Amino acid sequence: MSTSAVSSLNEVGAPLVPDTGRLRILQVSGSASGGIRAHLADCARILAADGHDVIVEAPTTVLDGLDVAPARAESLEIGPRPSLGDTLAVARLRRLGRRAHAVHAHGLRAGALAALALGRRGRGRTRLVVTLHNLTVGGRLTTLVGERLERLIASRADLILAVSPDLAERARDLGAPHVELAVIPAAAPQPRSEPESPVPAALEDAWPQEGARVLTVARLAPQKGLSLLLDAAAILARDVEAGRLLAFTWAVAGDGPGRTEATERIAAERLPVSLLGRRTDAIGLMEAADVVVQTSLWEGQPLTIQEALRAGVAIVATDVGGTAVTARGGAVLVTPEARAIAGTLAAILNDPEARTRAAQNARQAAELLPGSEDLSAQLRQAVLALG
Repeated sequence: MSTSAVSSLNEVGAPLVPDTGRLRILQVSGSASGGIRAHLADCARILAADGHDVIVEAPTTVLDGLDVAPARAESLEIGPRPSLGDTLAVARLRRLGRRAHAVHAHGLRAGALAALALGRRGRGRTRLVVTLHNLTVGGRLTTLVGERLERLIASRADLILAVSPDLAERARDLGAPHVELAVIPAAAPQPRSEPESPVPAALEDAWPQEGARVLTVARLAPQKGLSLLLDAAAILARDVEAGRLLAFTWAVAGDGPGRTEATERIAAERLPVSLLGRRTDAIGLMEAADVVVQTSLWEGQPLTIQEALRAGVAIVATDVGGTAVTARGGAVLVTPEARAIAGTLAAILNDPEARTRAAQNARQAAELLPGSEDLSAQLRQAVLALG
């Protein structure tokens, strides 16, 4: 932002609202993938399209292939764990933050470094907004570090946007004065020139045998509850053997560190589970499935649930984090326990009418999903502190 564009400066040199209405905004992120990365890009594009000078500061791996235009992007290496590079990141955020109207940080690491760079809340300081995307999970040391970062953010952020009600409650308990539920828009449906469903060969790959088609789309990582999925599949397999349930195949689209262990267990127990790896036709697979299942131990506002709602398919999902907020009544919610998942899934697979009702609920809930206009309205009030 040029000096001529600013009507006045506060005492520390941060620009106030200029006569032109053009503000400088930093969007900051650490390591990010999937929905977090997409949300970062959405925020940058929306604010830049409104005429503001938006700079995205994030690791090279996050920026690679990320479309933030008309915003600008600059590499800032913030890793998943504390490192010597954090000192450089704080210094850079302090320098850039002094010339910005607002800093919007995504995630605990980026939020904490931005909080250190900008200092304590107070009159004249650049506005700090932090979106909390994840619950810290892991061992005692990991959770202790996560709580320290949460406390720092709660003590210095002007506003915290939390992607789930439990994250919002944690922030309030830690003393954050202003907390809101973050708006995470569903990705706009992309027009297709090809048929909606995958080609027959792709279906045979996903579901190689006759029977019900169950689908999970998830990264093969602990948070996604892969062990829980396999436990539920084992229970259902016994129901099939006992004649209480028709045959099924549970396809899992996604890759990750848990693939090897899962493959070994599937083979050892002869589970009716097919690991598909990373797929580009996940939405088409959802449309072809009888039921889409989420077995996560925690979620923010899962994009997979949003996509399943739009696919108009029956959904069974663990009632964790922000899943209920995202599903808006369009999914059958269960506790994150293998027997609860298996029992609910068996009931839906055995009852075509229940499956039809569940699919209808999903289609109705899809009409309630937030869009970019809802995010734009939140950003105007939260990040720009206008209106």
